[in-house]
Amino acid sequence: MTRDLHLARKLLPAALAALSLFAALPAHAAEPVVLYTADGLENLYKDVLPALEKKEGVKVNIVTAGSGEVVNRATVEKDSPKADVLVTLPPFIQQAQQGGLLQSYASVNYKNVPAIAKEKDGAWATFVNNYFSFAINPDVTKTAPKTFADLLHPNYNGKIAYSNPATAGDGMAVIILTFALMGEDAAFNYLKSLEQSAKFHTKGTGYLDVLLSRNEIAFANGDLQMDLDDAANGGLSIKPLFLLSHKAGEAPTTFQLPYAIGLIKGGPNQTEGKKLIDYLMSPEVQAKVPDIYGIPGRTDVPLAGKNGEAVKQAIAGVKLIPVDWNHVMEKKAGWTERWKTEVIGNTGKQTDVVKPKS
Repeated sequence: MTRDLHLARKLLPAALAALSLFAALPAHAAEPVVLYTADGLENLYKDVLPALEKKEGVKVNIVTAGSGEVVNRATVEKDSPKADVLVTLPPFIQQAQQGGLLQSYASVNYKNVPAIAKEKDGAWATFVNNYFSFAINPDVTKTAPKTFADLLHPNYNGKIAYSNPATAGDGMAVIILTFALMGEDAAFNYLKSLEQSAKFHTKGTGYLDVLLSRNEIAFANGDLQMDLDDAANGGLSIKPLFLLSHKAGEAPTTFQLPYAIGLIKGGPNQTEGKKLIDYLMSPEVQAKVPDIYGIPGRTDVPLAGKNGEAVKQAIAGVKLIPVDWNHVMEKKAGWTERWKTEVIGNTGKQTDVVKPKS
């Protein structure tokens, strides 16, 4: 007994030292959160995510592509999800919901998002509000087109590009707006005529701003937030604009095209994914949304500051039309097929041009 006690006394310091060393070791780092996001918000993520990573000790891995492309990727991975959070544009956020990709999560920070701007069960909510737009390079195109008819002028032959409606939310927006202004058949007849001046189509919309700034094209689709941000913070020669319909005397027309956020069902790191959503929808992050020329998704956070005023000025005098996203979802597959067969047809045009080299 004495011998055992003596041995324990000898081993105790070593055991205590080992426990002390174990306690001093850093805790196992949390698994990274994977965010699949539509392009356009890169500067916002760069600004706000380091604070979350420092506070929570969680690395956020970002995969950026066109709206449809990130949803398509999540769909392929549905049985074994690789991402935790999805940010994309309509109608692709609705596609993700209907496809069973999203899990209901009523973030406490959704409460100040208007009912019309979120799904009732919390599957998604508006993260950054935005408007569909077109864009030119103001250093090259001194007289901007004013109407859709102007784009059919021979001066634009081979100088127009817009993103693929099957893979980009802004590309689908081209069909949505022309449909709203012209009706379905007339819209596809117009797009077929416009195709004579189209150089190619891109997989995502964000690539187009670089091509415009390089003077590789003269006119493209986009969205107001991305185009203003690329011009001010990206150093690109880009100017957003809104077009008149064919009818004289009407105001330039557009519609809201927000970035929506949702939790991916069965994602590998849902706990931290929820933290990421809570953080991105928090007042402190939403207050930074105007810095990138976006509109906060929360009504209790104002569109303020110099950049907020620039957004207000850009949209002044522009007619906003409502969009029935349920109707768009009903028509989306048919519209995509009509675009492939009637607009692209046997032209041989590229429809998935990818990001150009810097």
